[in-house]
Amino acid sequence: MSKTKYVFVTGGVTSSLGKGIIAASLAKLLQTRGYKTTIQKFDPYINVDPGTMNPYEHGECYVTNDGAETDLDLGHYERFLNIPTSQANNVTTGRIYQTVINNEREGKYLGKTVQVIPHITDEIKRRMLLLGESGEYDVVITELGGTVGDIESLPYVEAVRQLRWELGIDDTCVIHLTLVPYLKAAGELKTKPTQHSVKGLQELGVQPDILVCRTEHKLTPEIRKKVALFCNVNQNAVIESIDVSSIYEVPLVMLKEKLDKVTLSKLRLSTKTEPDLDKWKDFLFKLRHPKWEVNIGLVGKYVELQDAYKSISEAFNHAGAMNECVVNVHSIHSESITKDNVADKIKDLDGVLVAPGFGDRGIEGKIATIQYLRENNIPFFGICLGMQCAVIEYGINVLGLKGAHSIEMSPRTKHPVIALMESQKKVKNKGGTMRLGAYDCDITKGTLAHKVYGKVNIKERHRHRYEFNNKYKKQYEEKGMVMSGINPTNDLVEIVELPDHPFFIGVQFHPELKSTVDNPHPLFVKFVKASLENTK
Repeated sequence: MSKTKYVFVTGGVTSSLGKGIIAASLAKLLQTRGYKTTIQKFDPYINVDPGTMNPYEHGECYVTNDGAETDLDLGHYERFLNIPTSQANNVTTGRIYQTVINNEREGKYLGKTVQVIPHITDEIKRRMLLLGESGEYDVVITELGGTVGDIESLPYVEAVRQLRWELGIDDTCVIHLTLVPYLKAAGELKTKPTQHSVKGLQELGVQPDILVCRTEHKLTPEIRKKVALFCNVNQNAVIESIDVSSIYEVPLVMLKEKLDKVTLSKLRLSTKTEPDLDKWKDFLFKLRHPKWEVNIGLVGKYVELQDAYKSISEAFNHAGAMNECVVNVHSIHSESITKDNVADKIKDLDGVLVAPGFGDRGIEGKIATIQYLRENNIPFFGICLGMQCAVIEYGINVLGLKGAHSIEMSPRTKHPVIALMESQKKVKNKGGTMRLGAYDCDITKGTLAHKVYGKVNIKERHRHRYEFNNKYKKQYEEKGMVMSGINPTNDLVEIVELPDHPFFIGVQFHPELKSTVDNPHPLFVKFVKASLENTK
């Protein structure tokens, strides 16, 4: 291929239509046709990254290997494509403006008045083209966050308009995702919202090539023809995106609707090679036809919002398919758990994952949960703060360290079994300053962690400021807790486990961020298996 082609995915009518899933599905189809494809997300908010946002605001913060705190859509990209993303795959308005302002302070604009056009749009375009200029990809798909018509999205749409003119119509393609609602009272689908959305895009100088219509009911040929006529697209470019039970069905729906073929045709690329989706279909078959059922508790403090633990939920889907079972995840708010009611909350569960988080809200509920799981031989899996709570609980109830805690929640504790990392003690700013990204971990042979991974050297992604306090390491080991995973550079304890328990493991890192359809994370696979065995 002579040069990279660019696909832009925009959204209209309403948010949460699934631009990220459509972008990931198209990328998967192009990938299985042999095209090297990547996806990037441009978010219109002024935060430099979502790292300082409460999960209730924006869902989970996804972390890449290179330590970027990014939008959760990058998780979908990785889970679908099975290739890692990086800092370059997520750009925000805050990052754009920060770069332009820094350039202005350095005098790089030669005394010019710095404006949205051309300076902001030029920086957006530069970022949009970066991945393509690397020479690694045949197709770069760019998802624009927000909804067409939003004030904050205008510079991004203008940048797309300019790029289409600069790169040429054959090297770019605009896919617009809209809603075709069903009015129950009228008993029919309505196309007017889609027409208005496309009109808004056209008024900004961008004509979409393809319309993906999100709908609860099938589009009739008459509706497709009407949408095509009034939105100036070919009838075969009106793509139906009907509601499905799982996001992993969307690539097959898009294949049936020929989204990939229409896109490749717009880009003047060959469609001779047919997509190879056998492995994907095998995964879907196991997902749809489980042999067994397992009930797993998810104890966290943001359980009201499903996107707050999106990667954990998807990792359970991957692990469930691998174990040929359906994983029923029961979300339990940690604030609702006490020592008095924990037995009632947990008694019908086959295993429990204690989720990551920050702050002291709900911390006592997590500790009470872990004590119950430990004492009653119920499979336990702790991630980040979940692992730290396991250390606190063991310190209090087994080592007899009265008041043992993390200095994050209890700065004056007599037994700071979880302490601030040395590298974090001088950090003042909150954004982008945690221990972020992939780090090495050496695993002790013969431990549960070794059996899970099947190797002694791993690399996992992190997002934390606090760590196990090595001053207490000997005491814990003498009382039976095994420190089975250690960072070789700073001696940080990465994995703790109890050998006399059916399955008790806590990890400082975030394994959920590396679980994909093609490669389910072994910790989730083995935890689901242990929980399944507990049902029997």
